[in-house]
Amino acid sequence: MTEVSVAKDSVAATDELVVLKSVNKHFGALHVLQDVDLTIARGEVVVVIGPSGSGKSTLCRTINRLETIDSGDIRIDGKPLPHEGKELARLRADVGMVFQSFNLFAHKTVLENVMLGQVKVRKADKQKAEEKARGLLDRVGVGTQADKYPAQLSGGQQQRVAIARALAMDPKVMLFDEPTSALDPEMINEVLEVMQQLARDGMTMVVVTHEMGFARSAANRVVFMADGRIVEQATPDQFFSNPRSDRAKDFLSKILHH
Repeated sequence: MTEVSVAKDSVAATDELVVLKSVNKHFGALHVLQDVDLTIARGEVVVVIGPSGSGKSTLCRTINRLETIDSGDIRIDGKPLPHEGKELARLRADVGMVFQSFNLFAHKTVLENVMLGQVKVRKADKQKAEEKARGLLDRVGVGTQADKYPAQLSGGQQQRVAIARALAMDPKVMLFDEPTSALDPEMINEVLEVMQQLARDGMTMVVVTHEMGFARSAANRVVFMADGRIVEQATPDQFFSNPRSDRAKDFLSKILHH
């Protein structure tokens, strides 16, 4: 590997936005991440797939330090992850996160939800924050819902608000942890379409998902995990048409032939 990085010289270094090196994580006796190495370039869309319990969500959550790691190193834009306090809040602003459940504040309107982080963490002027929030709500297709409360929205609309809220912080990278798995089937596409558009706009994204159509169409790279390890990674075309490992072949045969 070293020859490659030397040959690419300093250009490669600046293009590496998220770098995980020898990352290990245990939950009790369970070794959920085992020596994970992963580098994500600026503007790259990486889709992480694999069977349940393979460590996908944990991997995603270590990148913004929602889960701490036992050993190894994680850097965002060349800087190691901070441990706590203001630096950590700043990191979480740089690393947007969209969860399975929408995690919106129920007692605040949709607009207030999207403004909150801008004002509190980014110290934005309220009027500017509101303008930006309205623009982002339009962008994800829920501009007309700005004055409603989350409970008045469908799951698909709430998830699109959650995406707008993360985007409001101007994140360097967006993490999606199974963003459609809690949605009714008819709402999945409206969320995936917003994500497809983000990918086209050049947002760096790490997406843990079971949606293989999204992986095929939006990913630059598919990372396949099993038993806490990255088993293989390839372009979507290579991965879906010619997986190299038995684990990946087995996984794909189960999900693609339903």
